[in-house]
Amino acid sequence: MTATIPAPRSSSSRPRKVNWEKWGWLYMRISGVLLLVLVFGHLFVNLVAGDGVHAIDFAFVAGKWADPFWVVWDTLMLWLALIHGANGMRTLTNDYARGRLRKVLLGAILVSTIVLILLGSLVIFTFDPCIGAAQGGDLAQFCTAKG
Repeated sequence: MTATIPAPRSSSSRPRKVNWEKWGWLYMRISGVLLLVLVFGHLFVNLVAGDGVHAIDFAFVAGKWADPFWVVWDTLMLWLALIHGANGMRTLTNDYARGRLRKVLLGAILVSTIVLILLGSLVIFTFDPCIGAAQGGDLAQFCTAKG
């Protein structure tokens, strides 16, 4: 007696969908590792190197953001942290909320993440330490020497 085993279903017969949960899971792992490097580097430069926490003021931030390296560093940290946190909140919302409440919460997470990314990026890329530097002092001297 011979048993016939049916042919396995071919994956080519049906269209493949993007597995968003898999990509979200993968993003959380990769962004988590990158965030560890970015955050601890940020903390080291701001709190340990140089004069430590006592050196952090407007001029310190202006000096950091005058260097494109730190602009990219802080922008990458901002984007990764906000998207990482939003993805975590999305996962919690999917686990515990149902129906209309779930859709409202997911929409609120999406809107707040987009607004914060846009505002944070706007601050980083449009930061100008010389606005309002006409009052005198070290900043006014820096801005007149610069321009």
